[in-house]
Amino acid sequence: MKKEILDKIEVKRGDVTKLKVDAIVNAANVSLLGGGGVDGAIHRAAGPELLKECKSIGGCPTGEARITKGYNLLAKYVIHTVGPVYKGTIEDSRYLTNCYQNSLRLAVENQAASIAFPAISCGVYGYPIQDACRIAIDSTCNFLKTNESVKKVVFILFSTEDLKIYNDYLAKIT
Repeated sequence: MKKEILDKIEVKRGDVTKLKVDAIVNAANVSLLGGGGVDGAIHRAAGPELLKECKSIGGCPTGEARITKGYNLLAKYVIHTVGPVYKGTIEDSRYLTNCYQNSLRLAVENQAASIAFPAISCGVYGYPIQDACRIAIDSTCNFLKTNESVKKVVFILFSTEDLKIYNDYLAKIT
């Protein structure tokens, strides 16, 4: 992978709701009305206006993405994407790839130069972190090859184990 692409990627452990980026990505459910994990944390941190706006959207199919304001977050936008519930099929990887591509496309359309992703589908949706990591980084790198307006992509991870998987994969493709 080209150095100028990889230089735009940062991997860290922490809380996506505390990042100062233009857009954070929410690993949402199809209703967009909040839930557990990252989804619940984002809704709590953003405040009740986020839920109100999400209700007006009317949901989001798996693999697609929708954008809202960030409200009480440091981020200007929240990009909600619905990852697949892992079943071990080829469709799983297609849907997960679409989550990253559609989120990045919305970032570009809304002039968001920096974006942060959690590990989409890796919590209660059961996606194996190693496979999800490869899809996340590969999809993002492929997008960045053809779009220069995104200047920074942060993968923000919950555990030190997940952080190591992402760092190991980046080292492997460098």
